[in-house]
Amino acid sequence: MIINRQTIDQLGWDKMQGLIPCIVQNAISGKVLMQGYMDQAAIMTTLDSGHVTFYSRSKQRLWTKGETSGHTLDLVELTADCDKDSILALVKPNGPTCHLGTESCWASSTDADFTFIAELETILAARKTADPDSSYTASLYSKGIKRIAQKVGEEGVETALAATVKDLEELKNESADLLYHLIVLLQASDLSLSDVVDVLKSRHNKK
Repeated sequence: MIINRQTIDQLGWDKMQGLIPCIVQNAISGKVLMQGYMDQAAIMTTLDSGHVTFYSRSKQRLWTKGETSGHTLDLVELTADCDKDSILALVKPNGPTCHLGTESCWASSTDADFTFIAELETILAARKTADPDSSYTASLYSKGIKRIAQKVGEEGVETALAATVKDLEELKNESADLLYHLIVLLQASDLSLSDVVDVLKSRHNKK
């Protein structure tokens, strides 16, 4: 259930004694960032401000994540589970979420494969304005769209050839090169993998 002003009262407030746990998840990478608790006022503040706000059990007041550090959580969507006694907040974080300075409060956990892809994209995006001598990626950006597009074409051909000759190890390596250069090309064009996923979603919904 999507949580909005009209559906807040439908949550299981009575059985949860007025406080419902809220799991926060990165809307792009899918990484779980933290857990907090929300009362009705916290939800209303979250919806109105666009920044995830909790009820702090230690401070006994509403607490907006990042109110001191500036590392706020921009709300994308707030939903409830099937029993309406747990909340999922999809967000776009502005900096590390954990008070220890890590991206997630579960810093030691192993990332899912596609979470790594999202993190790689963030790293590659940050190198768009870096010194060309600082890394291969930065030097590639400095050469412009035409050269990056050429690299995507070259890696695409090499990937196809590896598949044709059934060299699976080479296919994995060439596919990695292709994906890397495709991400760079998208970033150089001011696009992201999310834009590509949106197209795939729209095609899927038409089937």
